[in-house]
Amino acid sequence: MAAFSKSIPHSCYEIGHTWSTSCVQSSVQVTVGALQESLKIYAPLYIIAAVLRRRKLDYYIHKLLPEILQSTSFLTANGGFYIMFFCILRKLLGKFYIWSAGFGAALPASYLAILIERKSRRGLLTIYMANLVLLFCFTAALYMFFFRCKDGLKGFAFSALKFIVGKEEIPTHSILAEHRTPSTTNSQVLEERTKKTKKTLIALTRQLIDRICKRGPRHRCCKHYEDNCISYCIKGFIRMFSVGYLIQCCLRIPSAFRHLFTKPSRLLSALYNKENFQLGAFLGSFVSIYKGTSCFLRWVRNLDDELHALIAGFLAGMSMMFYKSTTISMYLASKLVETLYFKGIEAGKCPYIAHADTIIYAISTAVCFQAAVMEVQNLRPSYWKFLLRLTKGRFALMNRRALDVFGTHASRDFKGFMPRLDPRYTLVKPELELELRS
Repeated sequence: MAAFSKSIPHSCYEIGHTWSTSCVQSSVQVTVGALQESLKIYAPLYIIAAVLRRRKLDYYIHKLLPEILQSTSFLTANGGFYIMFFCILRKLLGKFYIWSAGFGAALPASYLAILIERKSRRGLLTIYMANLVLLFCFTAALYMFFFRCKDGLKGFAFSALKFIVGKEEIPTHSILAEHRTPSTTNSQVLEERTKKTKKTLIALTRQLIDRICKRGPRHRCCKHYEDNCISYCIKGFIRMFSVGYLIQCCLRIPSAFRHLFTKPSRLLSALYNKENFQLGAFLGSFVSIYKGTSCFLRWVRNLDDELHALIAGFLAGMSMMFYKSTTISMYLASKLVETLYFKGIEAGKCPYIAHADTIIYAISTAVCFQAAVMEVQNLRPSYWKFLLRLTKGRFALMNRRALDVFGTHASRDFKGFMPRLDPRYTLVKPELELELRS
């Protein structure tokens, strides 16, 4: 059981920055390491997002770099501020308590760091305790329902879903929806396309799919005029499977290039990695299941209804089985909560809480840091790996054996690791250490 009132007299060097005796030097080292890793994370992320959203040249010239640097600064500050407040709290309190090394230092650090980030990117973070696939199913169902409703989704969420499921699924009441009546038959459209399109590999593949599915039917309520329902679902799968595969390749290839001459096989493994196909299968199956279910419900009910999106979105959420990502599931769920909250404010049903997203982020991050310091065994492995990456492995160098006195088994997963400390800068001698541990 954790001892909340207990304290230990160790210095911040003995517990936290065991690799350096200087608080200032330690903060600089963590900040520099976090800056390097943050750039590696955000640079490809923003570039891929810009390509997928079809940004114009003006964005790449004037906005891309500032947005990358702003998000990089936020994540860098989160790591750098933490070690700063870690030392500040120790000097103010004169000792360590169970809450001060983790939650106490991370709370102000996270709050100040999130203020640097753009408000549009301050997602609500939560503790991951829900079933992954089922949570994603409910989240996807509500997202797709709001996508089909008038003024249900705006901004990036609407644009992202339009890209994923296609403009054919945009509701007819949307400004962006296309209102047109097919003037030619499906066969005539295919013949015209065949005449105008060069015989490239992509064109031949598309032609093969069209031949396989050309006898399939299309309901009068379906807006995919150039394709029948079967072809519509197959093309949706191939398109998003390719997107998912390319995204994973783009994330892996840069690191593989560093070993191009020493280990050429790394490049092949980056292209044929299992996760590449898993993300592709996830995105492809999500789109094809959603489109297939929507078409099926139009045939069964003989109408196009927003409620179809609830059923289709829920069933499409089962695609998460191909790519079980807690990050994706929880991020989308938190953004959905945020969307519902602001809709409640607009309807006058929920009170407006100033800086709610900032406060929730700070508390959530502080809880995660508390677990990372005191009980790593209860932290998600992926988040622990992220912290190690962000701090260049320094988070694992904390003296967790000294923290075992609080009863959280802080050193359980560190195989008896004990940092080599300079006795000239320590406050607790070995004999006192044994007495405290007992």
